[in-house]
Order: sequence, then structure tokens, then C-alpha cells
Amino acid sequence: MQLEAYKNISPESGYPTIVHPNYNQKIRNWKPPKPVRTEFKPSPDRALHADPQKKSLLNVAKQVDLTDSIGTVLENVQLSQLTLQQLDELALLVSERGVVFFRDQDLTTKQQVKLFEHYGVLDHPPGKDEQRHVVINGCISDHRQQSNYTPWSQACFHADTSFELNPPSYSLLRMEKHPPVGGDTAWISQYGLYDALSTPYQRLLDSIHAIHTSRLQYDTILDLYSMGPDHPPIDTHHPAVRTHPVTNLRALNVNEGFVVGFAELKKAESDTRPFQHPSSPSLSHSLLQFLLHHMHSADDHYVRFKWAVGSVAMWDNRCTVHRAIPGAYELSSRLPIRTSVLGEKPFFDPQSESRMERETKLNADG
Repeated sequence: MQLEAYKNISPESGYPTIVHPNYNQKIRNWKPPKPVRTEFKPSPDRALHADPQKKSLLNVAKQVDLTDSIGTVLENVQLSQLTLQQLDELALLVSERGVVFFRDQDLTTKQQVKLFEHYGVLDHPPGKDEQRHVVINGCISDHRQQSNYTPWSQACFHADTSFELNPPSYSLLRMEKHPPVGGDTAWISQYGLYDALSTPYQRLLDSIHAIHTSRLQYDTILDLYSMGPDHPPIDTHHPAVRTHPVTNLRALNVNEGFVVGFAELKKAESDTRPFQHPSSPSLSHSLLQFLLHHMHSADDHYVRFKWAVGSVAMWDNRCTVHRAIPGAYELSSRLPIRTSVLGEKPFFDPQSESRMERETKLNADG
């Protein structure tokens, strides 16, 4: 897993030269075997079939919320034993809480795939149409240094393949092998990120589209692995704020991994940080720079999970972003298996509301 740049060392500095990645023949000469994916309409979300009180699920599982904003552990339950009704209620809980964790699960890979097929059409890893799960590598590189030589950081906050016309709705990660220390994963609530913005910023973001692209990840994956994605690079314009189809809540739809700007804004407004004199730190950043700062300072909408063998996390990509926390463990000591379901094309409904607005109304109603 060596970047091509690391093989080209400057005799003056002793560090890799910084060259546009397309100098790398692996990237320049790759011919994706399949066309760009087309949009499809998935079946209605299984959470829409759930009992709003989730009585069937919570009669057998203990719900322990980890923070006010995001993250729940379900105790005393095995995923492998859940009924179809309980699986629907689990989807509703995930849509509301962002991510739900389980410990000491007996689930196998075959059972995991079968369980997740209940939620819709499964995505598959590049080049493996017959496979419905993927091994997700951890992150052991210095992502701050690595970002000098590749356009896509493996450790940034993202929603899985948000550049697709049908990005994933739910994802589930199950840990088969794990080191005693390191390899954590963090999630942030996009409901919470939207809530934490001022009303004028909310109204601006309600009205514009974020530019999601696979080009940065596309080049980096080719550079690292010498084999590329099945599909050509794609750029999509998704609403910068999306309405969740289950909760009908507004969630910020911007992430660090795949968003490069905003379609309706001029370049300097969108994603270029203006010149800032050291004596004038109060000069404003561009919108994207601000939102990335907003994301990385969201301790009140953040949860971090320490994995162990048998741990499982199920999350909703439509209302969260996540990242692998870099560490010093051996990559071979960590074996996570992920399944993902393709969701609806992101949309914005002006009649939807923020989570804070809903909670305010509920409190007012007693």
C-alpha cells in the first residue's frame, strides 16, 4: 500500500516529489470496465414499516444512548435472532439515532449478508459482482503527511460513496478480528450539524447543491492498489441539505471526503480560502472551509466507538458522517466486514424541519 509519490524522492529534501497523480501510469491508463451507474428507485425504506414505539425490538433489547445527539448501544440481544419486524424497528432506531452498536454478536458473514438483504439492494466491492460484502481496511498512515501526495485522505469524515446518484442508506460493519488498542471509528450527526448553524446559514444551504465527486478517491485507490473502481469518475449535484425520507428531518449533506464545492456559488465563495494576513485572523473562510471546521469542532454531535471482536455498528449514511481514527496497529490485526444498502437519490423537502425545531414543538406540546 505505497503511493507512487513515495517512490520518487527528491535528492534535495529527501521527501517525495509532489506531482499531479495523473503522472502515474496506473491512474492514467486505467479503463473502468463498466459505465457510470444510472439512477434507480429503491423500495420504500423498511423503517417506514416499523412501529414508532419500537415495542417488539425494545422488549428484547436494552437501549443505552451514548450522547444526546448520536449513538446508541443495544444490549442483551443477538442480531442473528431478530425477527423481520424487529429488523424494521432497528432501521427506525438507526434513522433516529444515526448509529447503533452491538457487542458480542454471533453473526457470521453469510448471516450478515442475508440480514442486510432485508433492507434493499446491496452494494458490492469493485470487480466482485457476486460478492455482497467488503473488507474495510483501517488507517495506519499519517493522513496529514499523506495528503501532501494524494488528493483524497483515507482518514477524513465522509458518508459512504455520497457521489453516487443512489448513495447508500444503511451500512453495517462487523468486526471479526481487532487489535487491543486503536482502530476506533467516529461518527458525527448531520442532524446536529444542521441544528448548530445559524438560521441565515441554514437558509443559504437549504437553497444550494453540494458538488460530490468520486475523482479524488478514484485516483487514490488506483495509486494505492493498482486496480481501480468498476465505474468511471462521477460528479453529482446533491442538495446541500437533504430531507431524511423516514424521519422527515433536515440533515446537512456535506462531507470532507467527497464534496469539493457548491454548484450555485462562485469559486471564492464556495471552496477557496481567501488570502488571509496573519494579523487579520478574523477574515472569513469560504463556505466549504467553514463547514469542514464546523464538522471537526462538533464534539457535542460526535460519538467514538472502541471495537472488539464480535462488535457491530449499523449506521445511516443519510444523517451521519464517519471516519476511521488513524492508529499504530498492524493492518493485519483488524478484519472488519461491511455490507451497505443503496438508498434513494437525495432530495430536499421545504416542508421538512430540523431536529431542534421538532423537539421545540414537542416540548411546547408538553
